[in-house]
Formats: sequence, C-alpha cells, structure tokens
Amino acid sequence: MKSLLHFTTVVIFISIIQALFSIPIQASAEAISVSARAAILYSPADNRIIYSKEPHLRLPMASTTKIMTALIAIENLRDDEMIVIPDEATGIEGSSIYLKTGESLSAQDLLYSLMLRSANDAAEALAYAVSSDIYEFSNLMNARAQELGLENTHFDNPHGLDSENHYTTAYDLAIISANALRNERFKQICSTLKYRFSTEGGERIVTNHNKLLNSYDGAIGIKTGYTKKCGRCLVSAAERNGLTLICVTLNAPNDWTDHKKLLDYGFSIYNL
Repeated sequence: MKSLLHFTTVVIFISIIQALFSIPIQASAEAISVSARAAILYSPADNRIIYSKEPHLRLPMASTTKIMTALIAIENLRDDEMIVIPDEATGIEGSSIYLKTGESLSAQDLLYSLMLRSANDAAEALAYAVSSDIYEFSNLMNARAQELGLENTHFDNPHGLDSENHYTTAYDLAIISANALRNERFKQICSTLKYRFSTEGGERIVTNHNKLLNSYDGAIGIKTGYTKKCGRCLVSAAERNGLTLICVTLNAPNDWTDHKKLLDYGFSIYNL
C-alpha cells in the first residue's frame, strides 16, 4: 500500500514538473534588445507604452518627417486638386520623382509619391501648394506638434533632409503617427504597396519602401527614413483583431528586425 502511494506521489510530482516546463514563458520588456538608439512601442487605444528605450531623446528623423507633411497636406488639399510644380520644388537632393518646373500633378499623385517613394521634391511641391513657402509650411507642422502637446519636436522642412533644428523623439513620433492614422486617407496611402499615375511625361510607378507590408502579418505602414546623419529611421504600425500598435525606431542599423521583435512582443502581451 505504501509502495503504491509512493509511486502515485512520484507520478503526480513528475506531471506537475512537466506541466510547469510546458508553460510558455513570456519575455519581459527589459529583456528585449534592439539596435536602435531610441525606440518605442505604443498602443494608441489605451495610451500604453509597451516598450521604450530613450523615448524622449531628441534625434533627427530623416523622412519620417513626411508623416506630418502628408497629414497637413491631406487636410488642406483635395485629392483631385492640380498642382503646378514651382521651380523651388525641383532638383531637391535625395529621393525624388524628378519633378519639372511647370508640370501639373494632382495632390493625390504627389501624396503617394511622398509616402511610397519618399520623394523630397514631392514634399516641397505639397508644401508650396499649401503655404507660401517652406518656412510657413514648417510653421504649420510645428503648430500641430504643439497642439499635440509635443515639447521635443521641431520641423525645419517638409522632407527631413538634415538641419540642426529639425528633430523629434521616439515618443513624439509615435504620438504624431497615432494622430495621422486616425485620418483614413492617410492610413490608406501609407499602407499601399504600389501606385501608378500618368503625367505629361508618361506613366510613373512608385513602390512603397516599407518591407514590413510584405513580411509582417497585419502591417499597415507607416514610413521609412534615412540619411547618413540620422541613420536608419522607421515608423511602423500593425493591426490585429482591431488592435493597432505603433513602433518607432531612430538610428537603428537593424530596424526591420527591431520592429518585428517589438511588434511580436506587443501582440503577445494582448494575447493576439
């Protein structure tokens, strides 16, 4: 009888140990390592910061600037509004769709070129269509940042080319992105893989630089960015079962890996 009881106790003990080891262990945020100088994973629905690394460190943000540029342009221009390209918006360094002085493009065509190709000339063309010059458009961008309560963001231009007074933080960029995603037109544009449009010079095709749209379940954008000074910058968003998470990395050599890792962690917290 004692032998049977002892055997039963041993079996139960072994079963308990096996059950404990079979329970998946969820990594803590502190255990996550990312390549980014600054990063944040944010849930707009419950205003929750799930992960952060130097979230309030002021850094340059390259073309992630265009999130704010696009939002202001969408709010001030009709999609079908035709924009005559000024000389000031041609020959801009960096990524471009090679606009020519005097040609006409719709605001929609310029917006897709801005967000998918990351065209710096499209950024300036939109800025001049909304305001009298780049300075005035930058004032609109800064005013919106102030409305959002952001104290560590300042815009000098609509494209993100290097400037001493052009900076943001991972936290501020997450808040800007959450605000932009509430605009359905913005969300539609930044989640588009490819866009074709016709101009006086023929058909043009712009393709989204965001690799996550093809490689991460639920990805819905948002914007890539890079200059030598800024390093690789990326703002992504993904949606599962109605929950949207926003991830920001600034100066991140392995940004795609960082974002997949952080988004996976975020969705695991919500059991999605």
